[in-house]
Amino acid sequence: MTESQKWFYLTFLLISAGLIWLLSPILTPFVISAVLAYLGDPLADWLEAHRFNRTLAVVTVFSVMTLLLLAILLLLIPVLEHQISTLIERMPAILGWLQTQLDALLARFGMNSKDEGLNLTALVELLRQHWQQAGGLAKGVLQYFGKSGQFMVELALNLTLIPVVTFYLLRDWDILVARIHELLPRHIEPTIRRLMLESDAVLGAFMRGQLSVMVLLGLFYTAGLWLLGVEFAFLIGMGAGLISFIPYLGTIVGIAAACIAAWFQFHSLQQVLLVAGVFGIGQLLQDMVLIPRLVGQSIGLHPVAVIFAIMAGGQLFGFVGILIALPVASVVVIILRHMHQAYQQSALYRDDDRTDVST
Repeated sequence: MTESQKWFYLTFLLISAGLIWLLSPILTPFVISAVLAYLGDPLADWLEAHRFNRTLAVVTVFSVMTLLLLAILLLLIPVLEHQISTLIERMPAILGWLQTQLDALLARFGMNSKDEGLNLTALVELLRQHWQQAGGLAKGVLQYFGKSGQFMVELALNLTLIPVVTFYLLRDWDILVARIHELLPRHIEPTIRRLMLESDAVLGAFMRGQLSVMVLLGLFYTAGLWLLGVEFAFLIGMGAGLISFIPYLGTIVGIAAACIAAWFQFHSLQQVLLVAGVFGIGQLLQDMVLIPRLVGQSIGLHPVAVIFAIMAGGQLFGFVGILIALPVASVVVIILRHMHQAYQQSALYRDDDRTDVST
């Protein structure tokens, strides 16, 4: 690779990163559409291989995805709204109970919650005064964001853009990939092609597998808490499942929220231990069954690296960065593996030119 080629590639990468950073506020619907198109493309290819033309295959996949999403929203939103509304009603009492427990704990060490800045009374009073004004979840959200005309315009635009962009990306996915392939410099085309194929295999396995793990864990946690009679089973269980892509965070957040809810509801240590058992079994199920079978070692990222990638993506590019953090990290890992292999085969690593000073 010549010096001019190195400078060209470096300049291209810097310009691309700068454009992503500058355009990140408007990239969210396009990133979501690209993810949906990427997930739906294998099914569209399969239908196309079974005597469907591309347009009919895309229409079929798009219709199935849309109907599935609408069904989920219609089923989940009422349950979610009810549980969040109930939680808002109970929050002053929950925080009051937590304040009592905190005061008793600090008193054992000769401390006072007011002096330590840990007084929850103000928050309790604020919730007590305002929760009734909020009403249901949907009403409260609409009242809050409805005051911002810009937000409503952006929301409507995004809701319109996502299905339109998803459809066109899904229809032309293979064409776009072929065009990108044609633009690659011929001398690096074999290497880039090999990396892209490996990245596609790893990324596809990870994304589809991780989504399955998140949903299955959420359903397991929800079912377990529901069987134990925990009032906010759906809210806590699905919430813990959906953030389980960050290693151990779903378990930690879920078990803390569920134990507090169970203790406040039942005042029984036995129920708290049973709730903790549900999340313990869920973590074992995730580590020993779901991850090995559905995700495998597709990315090979250390849990600390996963957390760092998500935080770095959010810091650099906001919500768009969080969406693309793990896919980008998986591609970076594959590139680093190839660089590591090339380094070990290089004269720099083997030190072929080293002279033996003893002679």
